[in-house]
Amino acid sequence: MFFPYYYFDPTMLVLIPALILAMYAQFRVRSTYGKYSQIYASSGMTGAEVARELLRQNGIYNVTVQQVGGYLTDHYDPTRKVVNLSPQVYHGDSLAAIGVAAHEVGHAIQHAVNYRPLQIRASLVPAANIGANWGLPLAIIGFFINSGFMMNLGLVLFVGALLFHLVTLPVEFNASNRAIQLLDRGRYLSRQELGGTKKVLRAAAFTYVAATLVALANLFRILMLFGMRRDD
Repeated sequence: MFFPYYYFDPTMLVLIPALILAMYAQFRVRSTYGKYSQIYASSGMTGAEVARELLRQNGIYNVTVQQVGGYLTDHYDPTRKVVNLSPQVYHGDSLAAIGVAAHEVGHAIQHAVNYRPLQIRASLVPAANIGANWGLPLAIIGFFINSGFMMNLGLVLFVGALLFHLVTLPVEFNASNRAIQLLDRGRYLSRQELGGTKKVLRAAAFTYVAATLVALANLFRILMLFGMRRDD
């Protein structure tokens, strides 16, 4: 009579709302970025030019700006000290391009000033990778074979991934706030233009919030499995 049960994981129901929110967040960031990538800044500066100027103004001369392939692949690499910008951002002079470039410079500034949450996030990367790949599967397998050890191991590993998501939130919000302040202070964008850039960065930040909620939902799934575990 347990045959259907093994082919349906009821804890998946907990995850569905978070997954819907994550899909909406991805749609929102792409649509918002698409909209403001068609509105060009009056300064005429490209994302790469703004990034290099912001680094110079903040006394950061050991960080380079380079182009990487892909769409919305922009990121700061702290190990190589490189601001990597996608082609649309590197060459673009839109409100979206300038905002994204400034955001990545915000991460470079965090690195330069030893921003503590960024340091914590970097230290959590190995644990996060292992936890994201193995935490939940181990907990589910442990549940079905009634192994408390595997379930506990899965829980511990997954907590590492969740911590990474939690500490990512202040890192990303802080980088966006720095970007807006730098663009406003340097008059790279007018006040009206700055409003569009804020919307792009807020949409991007929402994806991190959604990812954290998905991780929390998966943690709740693991805890539910503990409650559903059959007695030895």
